[in-house]
Amino acid sequence: MAMKETILPISEVSSPYPEVMELNVGGQVYVTKRSTLVSIPDTTLHTMFTRCSPQELPRDSRGRFFIDRDGFLFRYVLDFLRDRQLVLPEHFPERERLQREAEHFQLGELLRLLGPRVAKQGSLNDEGCQSDIEESSQSSELVTRTGNCATNYATSSSTLDKRSGFITIGYRGSYTMVRDNQADAKFRRVARIMVCGRIALAKEVFGDTLNESRDPDRPPEKYTSRFYLKFTYLEQAFDRLSEAGFQMVACNSTGTAAFVNQYRDDKIWSSYTEYIFFSKGQGAFSCGSLAPPRNAKQMSTGRGRVSFLESSSNC
Repeated sequence: MAMKETILPISEVSSPYPEVMELNVGGQVYVTKRSTLVSIPDTTLHTMFTRCSPQELPRDSRGRFFIDRDGFLFRYVLDFLRDRQLVLPEHFPERERLQREAEHFQLGELLRLLGPRVAKQGSLNDEGCQSDIEESSQSSELVTRTGNCATNYATSSSTLDKRSGFITIGYRGSYTMVRDNQADAKFRRVARIMVCGRIALAKEVFGDTLNESRDPDRPPEKYTSRFYLKFTYLEQAFDRLSEAGFQMVACNSTGTAAFVNQYRDDKIWSSYTEYIFFSKGQGAFSCGSLAPPRNAKQMSTGRGRVSFLESSSNC
């Protein structure tokens, strides 16, 4: 039986790479044309797929070319390579990380569109003004000190949108089993603390302690109910929320059912509890100065911290 002859395109004959390429960028799979990846000379991607042989590049278990970078942010790099334009979602919180990706891939034009990079100490380089997020937060503090309420609202509105919102903390708790001679000593056991809310807000509060493996690569402006914390101490989560300006507004708890053949102490004495926290964002209570309003009621939150509940909305 004669085998059917396969005729390769000219582009594949002249290059060891296929025209349509599959990339694994930090666990995220992308499919694009090779001409898109090498469209800008003297960049990291151009060097990889023109001067290196396919055998020299790392691959994953399925034979896809592997790039050890941020898989979520690579979509913006790829979009820029396609049409030389930068389109970011509203209130994009990953601008500085995207700048690092642009530096790694040596995309000077993308760096110019993103603006000057903010130094680690909070100062600016000599090329221009500060990034949007830092600028809005600094202007919000400045106007708060001046006592101009109308200007304060106008300049800090974007910051309030980013920093305000609800976060729900939930956990299923039970009690550990102890020895017979310590029957009265039962200790709380928390298997996992779940986090629900807007992704950008949850990342800002919990940072690296947030586990995103159950709901990865979602846009920051979206919501999730599948994140959980890497630690299991409720008070540590409360401290994080308190430091970020959150206050608990509601909570509820209910017992969890157990099968008949599982009537053990740790199964019977178990419950599911949720705590709902809310933050108005930066400058929510300040109107004329950084001090609390005169008509505010002082409330202790423990550990020496004090929060203020404003009893009137007059400025």
